[in-house]
Amino acid sequence: MRWDIFCKVVDNFGDVGVCWRLARQLAAEHAADVCLWLDDPLPLAQLAPDSAAFPVKVRPWRNPLPFDAVADVVIEAFGCELPENYLQAMARRAPPPCWLNLEYLSAEDWVESCHGLASPHPRLPLVKHFFFPGFTEKTGGLLRESHLPTRQAVRRKRDALLAESPDSLLVSLFCYDDAPLTALFAAWAVEAKPLLCLIFPGKPLAAARAALGATQDTQGANGWRLDAAGRVRLIPVPFAAQDAYDELLAACDLNFVRGEDSFARAQWAARPFVWQPYPQEDDTHLRKLAAFLRRYAADLPVRAQTALAAFWRDWNGAGKALTCLWPEFRRQLKPLARHGKNWRARLLAQDDLASALVKFCTARV
Repeated sequence: MRWDIFCKVVDNFGDVGVCWRLARQLAAEHAADVCLWLDDPLPLAQLAPDSAAFPVKVRPWRNPLPFDAVADVVIEAFGCELPENYLQAMARRAPPPCWLNLEYLSAEDWVESCHGLASPHPRLPLVKHFFFPGFTEKTGGLLRESHLPTRQAVRRKRDALLAESPDSLLVSLFCYDDAPLTALFAAWAVEAKPLLCLIFPGKPLAAARAALGATQDTQGANGWRLDAAGRVRLIPVPFAAQDAYDELLAACDLNFVRGEDSFARAQWAARPFVWQPYPQEDDTHLRKLAAFLRRYAADLPVRAQTALAAFWRDWNGAGKALTCLWPEFRRQLKPLARHGKNWRARLLAQDDLASALVKFCTARV
């Protein structure tokens, strides 16, 4: 089947990251003929500098859209509206394409009842279906390629990162610019054990500099030291392409992630993580956080469950209690790591998102 995936870049890397992973997997593992239409190609150049090596066509989204023919499957990623000239061509196609709105990832209960629902177009002979990624068999599942990072690659990555301080707790930091880093760094500054935090460029690094009152001029060659003994260090790292980022997540002891793509990848890494959902009006993101916590933490021991929930909620609030919450959260990292492996095993038993999409569309084309 031919697939057209339409994506508007809303917040740097998240939306295009999901769409590229999907397009790449459909082409590589399902022999699909895929075209990814992007309104901004720059984030993809950073996320996947080798994108030209994959059998996916990447084309600029302009209005009117310069296309040759309507695909068998048309995906609107995250509610982006299709170009009008393409929509009209879909209505003229016989038979019409399988048209999907790929929704954002959520653990909320209502997702299961809305997954797969049909929505007739108000003025054209077309029907759109809503397709929800999720965490249960009643949803579309999560993106999961067959080439998840191997143990050998993860071990090499970890050894390289901890070459100078092998006993450190290894942390990755990928957050939005409103994350309460001042409180987090204050908690780390009184750490009795070594900690090495890898900070990604863009919003995470800008937020870290603001929290520290630091600039490029005051940053040492080896990053920043939060304590006099140098046990706790913050190290800016280069931007990581998707596959390298996946390996890094699996190599770390704790990952701070945000949005959707890194959130899902942290779960495949099966390591403890802290999630910052994309901020939304009316605190919608906090409801998403609470829904995922209920599902994810249900089987945790009570102490680990309490520590996880308290830390996540404060991380997504004012951060007023992080300094007090961090010691107990760190003590629960071992049970959280065991839980991460069990959670991943549960997700592996379900269809991945690309496979679920192929099954859904094959029955309708």
